[in-house]
Amino acid sequence: QGSPVKEPLYQGNGPLGLREAMESCPRKEVDNFQEKLVEENFYLMTESGEQGRLPVLLLKLNDTAPERKPVVVILHSSYKCKEWLRPLLELLAHLQAYASRGYIAVAIDSRYHGERASSKTTYIEALNSAWRNGDTMPFIFDTVWDLIKLGDYLSAREDVDPSRIGITGESLGGMHAWFAAFVDTRYSVVVPIIGVQGFQWAIDNDKWQARVDSIKPLFEEARIDSGKSEIDAEVVKKVTI
Repeated sequence: QGSPVKEPLYQGNGPLGLREAMESCPRKEVDNFQEKLVEENFYLMTESGEQGRLPVLLLKLNDTAPERKPVVVILHSSYKCKEWLRPLLELLAHLQAYASRGYIAVAIDSRYHGERASSKTTYIEALNSAWRNGDTMPFIFDTVWDLIKLGDYLSAREDVDPSRIGITGESLGGMHAWFAAFVDTRYSVVVPIIGVQGFQWAIDNDKWQARVDSIKPLFEEARIDSGKSEIDAEVVKKVTI
């Protein structure tokens, strides 16, 4: 069992972005909505080691009906965490209150983010370590493994309809959603948001700069190790292909 995170850890030095779009989604007034909202904070053990402890945030409305409900898993982008997504999680629970759609909303911290990070540089340090040592896959595949184990857990819950589990995410979370749905068909609907990255296409068409800038310290490490004076397509290929 876990507890609500009062001071979420956001990494990186850039601006977080705005939450107005999430917070401004239209919704009707629902009497005593916060009192009806059920919040669960817990951990799943997906493998041994510190990063095998997967923090989960689940929101739903208090409902005594035995009906199994669909789930939407929402995944955060780089440097953020599950708490950043709370407005969207509450929106899904809100739909249950006035539209009888009955969604259970779930978010996790991806590897080296949120409760799985100890500083504002934890994620970048993990990427650099993976480049130098090749012992982990913190960018995509390790979190996808967590999502497979999350699918195990959700499918076993008595309040979940295991045939109706959807997944979405933004940017890094979109890539996690895409890969998770590919390897685990229990995610029956996937809607990645700016989350489909073709590195070979980006290299071939000289369109790799935006992705590199989002995790630039990693590519700077690779540049130095490659003896280059600047990051170029060859460096990007070494890191990503």
